[in-house]
Amino acid sequence: MGYVAVKGGTDAIEASIDRLKYERLKGGEQVEVSAILSSMRLLIDQVMSEASLYSPELAALAIKQAEGSMEEAVFLLRAHRSTLPRLYYSETVEPERMGVERRISASFKDIPGGQLLGATHDYTHRLIDFSLLEESEKKRKQWLDQYEEELSALEKATGDGTYPKVVEYLREEGLFETFEPDNTEPDDVTKNVFQFPASRSERLQILTRGQTGAITALGYASLRGYGQVHPTVGEVRMGQLPITVPAHGGDGEDDSYYIGSVRATEVESFVPIPTKGPDGKQELRFEIGYGICYGQNETKAIAMSILDQCLEHPESDAPSHDEEFVLLHVDTVESTGFISHLKMPHYVTFQSKLDSVRNTRKGGDGHES
Repeated sequence: MGYVAVKGGTDAIEASIDRLKYERLKGGEQVEVSAILSSMRLLIDQVMSEASLYSPELAALAIKQAEGSMEEAVFLLRAHRSTLPRLYYSETVEPERMGVERRISASFKDIPGGQLLGATHDYTHRLIDFSLLEESEKKRKQWLDQYEEELSALEKATGDGTYPKVVEYLREEGLFETFEPDNTEPDDVTKNVFQFPASRSERLQILTRGQTGAITALGYASLRGYGQVHPTVGEVRMGQLPITVPAHGGDGEDDSYYIGSVRATEVESFVPIPTKGPDGKQELRFEIGYGICYGQNETKAIAMSILDQCLEHPESDAPSHDEEFVLLHVDTVESTGFISHLKMPHYVTFQSKLDSVRNTRKGGDGHES
């Protein structure tokens, strides 16, 4: 959305853009895209997830251009995404094939394969580390060489890094329902405008593209009583998902091409649902809330799994169960764009309201004679 309200507006806009560039350059120190790539991975992961485009390099460039503004970086990257051709469709990604880097369960102490803590801030003291002000290249390289040597030995001892799903062991006990594979082609919200009621594939797409803060806030609201879903996290896993595309004319996994991998966070939450048993007595059954997003962003994925379950039960009158309320207010570009448009000229409409107030104060009825 853009306005040129008065004559000479173009010159003022160009001057504003020059001033923006000046503010970015005046400090004398420029952050290289490579530095953002190597030191701001979690910020990059959030931008890629909300922009719905997996490209760490472009995300880092967008962050530099946006001077670190999340909403502006997402806007830039999503706008660029809209210009890209869709050359092929990948095959269905199976999370069981994830090369796991981190895997934990809040439901069980002992899980097949064990808890894998991986890299996370969860177990750190939230104290400012002033030693980071004086990090030297020599110490950095020395520590990295030692750690990578230990890491290499550990990786050789742990196999291919794949782990079974926790929920599968509960299914074997009959505690979770087993579903037949659904081969229905998912709806694509980036190509078609969705309508209510939305399909589950549309809901999951909107949630995984949603603003991290908005998804977290609504998931938190459900936990506080503005919803009826309070799950236990069955499994959080983060790692590399292999991506394959079918060969032309091929049929089957042997005729697929591996084109790379994407880092993703996946969450399966266990949600107790009260129900009546065959004898009419009240009993509990479990359903699964699902969350997944690009990169390492566990808070968003967990909150997404809460909202997934909320929207599966629209019969509740709680706001987090309202499909329209949730899905229309979590999109990064849509929400920030509409809020930001309030900065644009609204001269005519405001003057009309102002004239009405003035006329009323003079004893009129609010209408021009």
